Amino acid sequence: MPIVLIAIAEWFGTALWFTPNAVIGDLQTAWDLAPADLGWLTGAVQIGFLAGTLGIGLSGLADRAPASRLFALSCLIGALSNALLPFAGGLWPAVGLRVMTGLSLAGIYPIGMKLMVGWAPGRAGLGLAWLVGMLVLGTAMPHLLAGIDWGGNWRMTLWFASLLALLAAAIVWRLGDAPPHGPNSPPPRSRLAGLAAFGIADFRRAASAYFGHMWELYTLWTLIPLLLVTANPELSPRALSLLAFALIAVGAPGCWLGGWLSQRLGSRRVATLGLAGSAVGCALYPWLAPHLGFVALVTYLAAWSLLAVIDSPQFSALSANACPAALVGSALTLQNAIGFAISAVSIGLLVPWLSALEATIAWWLLPGPLLGLVGLKRLGKPPGQGRPR
Repeated sequence: MPIVLIAIAEWFGTALWFTPNAVIGDLQTAWDLAPADLGWLTGAVQIGFLAGTLGIGLSGLADRAPASRLFALSCLIGALSNALLPFAGGLWPAVGLRVMTGLSLAGIYPIGMKLMVGWAPGRAGLGLAWLVGMLVLGTAMPHLLAGIDWGGNWRMTLWFASLLALLAAAIVWRLGDAPPHGPNSPPPRSRLAGLAAFGIADFRRAASAYFGHMWELYTLWTLIPLLLVTANPELSPRALSLLAFALIAVGAPGCWLGGWLSQRLGSRRVATLGLAGSAVGCALYPWLAPHLGFVALVTYLAAWSLLAVIDSPQFSALSANACPAALVGSALTLQNAIGFAISAVSIGLLVPWLSALEATIAWWLLPGPLLGLVGLKRLGKPPGQGRPR
């Protein structure tokens, strides 16, 4: 039951992530925004998330404070900043609120991983697969909310997402932290706590594979609505929202499938299969996309989206297994910070070039999964460090 509750709370809490993207047309009308201003709103939450994860990971707060309380407080702050967005009145106040939302998400996603690892000892791959699957649903959720008929009141999309975050806070506050398993370890004393994990060879290798994965994943998700519009300019805004939701949300059952497979094949093999599959998706897309009908293209993007995220929870499981218990929270939080910084660079560098690169933009995503495969190949070497799980 704790695994299910934490996964649901993660779903509800991360629904705050891309809410402006789902109502950008209404915000453009209300505040007289240019199309490029969406980049500021999207980038602001990523900057806030990066700052928050760096702060939590380096300070050791993730391993000092009760994870359930930190998660619940972050949900409350995020719900408030998101609910105030319709009252911002313009771009720059909205950017400030989105930075605050990003800071709150730093206490939701990685701290949720620490909660899951604590409540699922020995089943980290399975538990994190459920958690990341729900993160995928949360990421896609604003597109679904935007597809609901709110009677013309676009603000309800934002407020409903805030209500979900409040429910997430209540769920985790009531659940609390997992009881200790084995002897308690003192929290890290260093103010740069998360950096200590990079002294562990297998953590570095698992983290490097995750970093390659992050070069591809969020850029692909950002590109999906743009690729759909390019393939079918006649799509209505509602149809585009629902299709974008489906193509991102398909990653949730992909993560759950990966979690099930991890219990049989191990996290390393599942991560390797995911990286190899998404590498094939990147490599073939420029050749196949111009010749596919719209339905076939949607099917291809769905398969690629699933393969691009099926491995995500397994990287966190491998990293958590490589660390002592007293470092898990800080290490995973710092790993998240670096990974999302890489995704921000990838989005910033590649998405503006879509019109020039067209389908070949997929080849610029390909180095990510290839570098990830290199990191996984070295996991567990030299033999003295033990066998990979």
